[in-house]
Amino acid sequence: MDLNLFLRQFGPLIFIFIIFYFLLIRPQQKRDKERKQMLGSLKEGDQIITIGGIYGKILDIKDDIITLEIGDKVKIKVTRTAIGNVINK
Repeated sequence: MDLNLFLRQFGPLIFIFIIFYFLLIRPQQKRDKERKQMLGSLKEGDQIITIGGIYGKILDIKDDIITLEIGDKVKIKVTRTAIGNVINK
């Protein structure tokens, strides 16, 4: 098969894949890396928001279970992946 014919037939498909990679796949990988870093750097005393919208303060971290204080004497336990964002370190 001639190289010129190959590029005419598969060139647009290769170009579309490259566009998808830079517009969709690469940014998602970057967000995933930043989220893993944020979850790995959690520590006691951090103010957080869960993915369910609950604001709280981290009281204790044991493996994958985080104890949050969400009000006066109200404590809940959530998994590490339930943390959506750190408000104040």
